[in-house]
Amino acid sequence: MESSSQTTVHSSHPTRTLVIMAKAPKPGMVKTRLTQSLPASAVTALYRCLLDDTLTLANSLTGVEVAVMCPEPDQDELTLLFGDRVRVVAQTGQGLAAGLTSVFRHFTAAGLQHVIAFNSDSPHLAPSVLQSAFELLAAHALVVGPTHDGGYYLVGAKAAHSTLFESDGLGTRSALERLLARAKALELSISFTEQFYDIDVATDLLRLGNELRLAPAKAPRTAAWFGEWAQAAAQLRSQGRGV
Repeated sequence: MESSSQTTVHSSHPTRTLVIMAKAPKPGMVKTRLTQSLPASAVTALYRCLLDDTLTLANSLTGVEVAVMCPEPDQDELTLLFGDRVRVVAQTGQGLAAGLTSVFRHFTAAGLQHVIAFNSDSPHLAPSVLQSAFELLAAHALVVGPTHDGGYYLVGAKAAHSTLFESDGLGTRSALERLLARAKALELSISFTEQFYDIDVATDLLRLGNELRLAPAKAPRTAAWFGEWAQAAAQLRSQGRGV
């Protein structure tokens, strides 16, 4: 916790806010593409671990406010899950595009001018990447963290842009391309963090498992999941070797 004198120093600078895009960990509602390879109960448990580790990562940042944005029906469950660790805000409208639009409308309207929306399935990201994203945002209108599959794991802005996020293309390999096209049309300056990966399909999870075996401290709850669901994880690795 900062001292009052430190708070006074920071108050003269734009507030940095990291907003985690989350859902309640309900079977059949999260990480649905993984259910092709794993039991729904295992996927739900995995998502809860990813979410918990993501919050831990976010709270490790210095000088950054942390919040969660979720669909309105999930707000009560996530508030109960997180307790007093973070504020949970319900989005307006349905779907990821509406959620991202809600992030910037809500937090920039509150005067929090440096806002980054971060996914809930990259808890193994180095904290320095998130810190650098805020630094990049100070000099640009938009910062984007691209994923290897054509999407993005974070996006930051200093103002709300009503046409920046549209439902077409989100969650597909063209998501990043479409975002950049809309940003160009709005004449927004863009900067990029390093390319990374999130957990959408079995090959992503296999990659994460290999990474966490070497460095479990990156995401300890998720690393423990691989032990708790050892049989399912072993079957997943077997499937991976057969590809």
